[in-house]
Amino acid sequence: MIAAELYTLRDHLRDANAIAAGLQRVREIGYQGVELAGLGPIAPAHLARLLRETGLAACSAHVRWERLRDETDAVVEDCRTWGCDHVAVPLPPPEYRNAAGYSRFGAEAGELAVRLGTGGVRLSYHNHSFELERFGSASGLERLLEAGGPALGAQLDTYWIQHGGGSPAGWIRRFGGRVPSIHLKDMVIVDGEPAMAEIGEGNLDWVELLLACKEAGTEVLIVEQDVCRRDPFESLAISRRNLAALGAV
Repeated sequence: MIAAELYTLRDHLRDANAIAAGLQRVREIGYQGVELAGLGPIAPAHLARLLRETGLAACSAHVRWERLRDETDAVVEDCRTWGCDHVAVPLPPPEYRNAAGYSRFGAEAGELAVRLGTGGVRLSYHNHSFELERFGSASGLERLLEAGGPALGAQLDTYWIQHGGGSPAGWIRRFGGRVPSIHLKDMVIVDGEPAMAEIGEGNLDWVELLLACKEAGTEVLIVEQDVCRRDPFESLAISRRNLAALGAV
């Protein structure tokens, strides 16, 4: 499945009416699903109705660590309402961002993944580039995923892995079987600095990346662009067309 990360459209999804219009446009662009993030206030049941009306699947949702930890049953209930079986934690609290903290956070996330799993919901960790800071022989992300064990998935982000000096395809293959979804965004150089770009409009090796996803058993390709240099709906459309040209349909 190819899905759109709604955080890309956050400035256009600030209330229920805007969310309804935005979901319809995402469906018209050709996406089959969405990852829920960056939405304005909307009741879970109302959002579920809009998803049904547009024919979009809620393939995943980004949920703050504190809510995942403290309101686990409520998160599971929301996921059931949306027909969603996967959540990702987007960031660890700052106090975990050190050598011991990454291991501790991974262990806690692994335990939470088991709890969520009893309710039919899988948990993954979504990386940025700061987790690729090395502490001795291993990066923070390696420490986190090792401590999390097989119950904790890795929602790898192609741009941020590259930004941190890693190989996106290499990381995907390394954690094959633990990458149910992946964030796809390209990297381009603008005035000497890395910037986010639509898929196929930058410098990442998409043939190799998509092959790695296939080999790793990745189920959902989630298109995201945190910062767009044009209208974000247009950015999503460009990425979707380019993915189709690459054979990712």
